[in-house]
Amino acid sequence: MSLRIEDALPDKRAARRAFDRAHDFDAACFVHDEARTRLLERLDLLRLDPRLIVEVGCATGRTARALAQRYPQARVLAVDSSLAMLRAAARQAADRVALVGGDAEGLPLPAHRAELMLANLVLPSCRPDRVFAEAARVLTMGGVLAFATLGPDSLQELRQAFSRVDERLHVHAAFDLHDLGDFAMAAGLAEPVLDVDRFEVTYPDLATLVRELRATGAVNVAPARRKSLTAPGRWRSFERALMPAPGERLAVTVELIMGQAFGRGARPTRAPTGEVFVPVGQIRRPSGTT
Repeated sequence: MSLRIEDALPDKRAARRAFDRAHDFDAACFVHDEARTRLLERLDLLRLDPRLIVEVGCATGRTARALAQRYPQARVLAVDSSLAMLRAAARQAADRVALVGGDAEGLPLPAHRAELMLANLVLPSCRPDRVFAEAARVLTMGGVLAFATLGPDSLQELRQAFSRVDERLHVHAAFDLHDLGDFAMAAGLAEPVLDVDRFEVTYPDLATLVRELRATGAVNVAPARRKSLTAPGRWRSFERALMPAPGERLAVTVELIMGQAFGRGARPTRAPTGEVFVPVGQIRRPSGTT
């Protein structure tokens, strides 16, 4: 079965519905928690004094609250397209955190105002090139985009098991760090740096794995996914292909890609004489340079 890349990328409306149904997100979001910890640790290496921070894909607001605590002088805009996630975040509201309904691929924000933008595991539900383009638009000169996302080896055990059952797409596409770096540069961001780590998460059984994936909205939302229910016989074949030997826990791979890039600010304007004029306020080095 051949697929266009568009058929394997996330369907945003389906992704939003999945997050609207993710009622137990906080009880199952340990991969998000691990990625958040790593993102915040990496910010320690940068000399930042942000006044405006944007978090895209804020979910229940854990990262936004951590950012408000870390940068007490900053205002934090926590953006999500899921109304259910925003309502959950509102129940744990924090000072200087404003909740904003919006799409990570088309932020309802003015250009070149934010000094820091975070995206914690939002790229698996979006088009990365479009999110990076929005980051390039929203960030100031030298502003920082920090993100964590899942690489193509994530859940590879599920892909392999399903491949023995049928040719349909059961886990939507993900990009590797080289593609993501290219997207960031093409979007107008500067100096992208990415690295990758892999680890295993174990479960007592398949039912627990499925329940926790659904609880965090991590379900197949590719346009080419099977829209009908999986037949019981096909599901049993998948389960037999996936499950480990008796007495062993079910292990799945998480490939976690961490990245950062810098904003370039507004594009310089060119006078009729061919001279280039850049506003004085934009002439400063990216944070963390000397």
